[in-house]
Amino acid sequence: MEQPEPRTTGIGAVIFDWAGTIVDVGCFAPTVSIVEAFAGRGVEITLAEARGPMGLEKKEHLRRLLAEPAIALRWRHRTGRDPRPEDAETLYRDLEPRLTEAVARHAGLVPGVLGLAAELRRRGIRIGSTTGYLRPLMDFLTAAAARQGFVADAVICPSDVPAGRPAPWMCYLNAISLGVYPPGRIVKIGDTPQDMREGVNAGAWTIGVTLSGNEVGLSAAELAALDDGERFARHRAAEKRLVEAGACYVVQSVAVCQDVLARIEERILGGEQPSREKTHEPA
Repeated sequence: MEQPEPRTTGIGAVIFDWAGTIVDVGCFAPTVSIVEAFAGRGVEITLAEARGPMGLEKKEHLRRLLAEPAIALRWRHRTGRDPRPEDAETLYRDLEPRLTEAVARHAGLVPGVLGLAAELRRRGIRIGSTTGYLRPLMDFLTAAAARQGFVADAVICPSDVPAGRPAPWMCYLNAISLGVYPPGRIVKIGDTPQDMREGVNAGAWTIGVTLSGNEVGLSAAELAALDDGERFARHRAAEKRLVEAGACYVVQSVAVCQDVLARIEERILGGEQPSREKTHEPA
């Protein structure tokens, strides 16, 4: 794809997360796969437990789960010993084929992604992305997204940098690839606290999304079945966690990001740097 010249003022780039933000409403591909990988070793964990470290590189995600006291106790009951570092490697080998199959099932775009991407293109804003998935899986997922009309200008994986989230390196490599600087002209959008920490550590503006993502953890059908009060209550609970992790703004989905991006643009042009001042933007 021919790349436009990067903007020299205002927002230069928006860096998206993938699962729960661009694709996979409810962030089910990684969570269900992780539950299945543990079950394959005779250890039961819940979807809620699997969601806890979401946003981390997947091997680190597994290490964090094995370090959870309740999960470590179940592991000890099943295996007769405490979890070891090599257990995360074994679980990841079990996880990889499950993830590939699950990503294929949950590769549908989040509603509103194409409209937002088209508006960013119209305004000359570059589109970057970061993920907790490793490169082979992302090659599969980006191809699936492209068939639906979404293509990012940069896709950076944990294997491309010294460390994944919450370190800023994936955002920095996006900035290099996209030719955008300083970091205060970049917006990071994601659905997990780790996404927000990544953006904060990179010096970028941060927007958290709730209803499509891991923190709410419901499918599109499940969301549609909620009444307005319950839907808003779930949004507010997720909002609290994202704000605590450093979200500058929180919205219900990428479909309603344009007003927030316009506000960020005004603040950048007014000479402001990213701050942790919070503004709630109801969808």
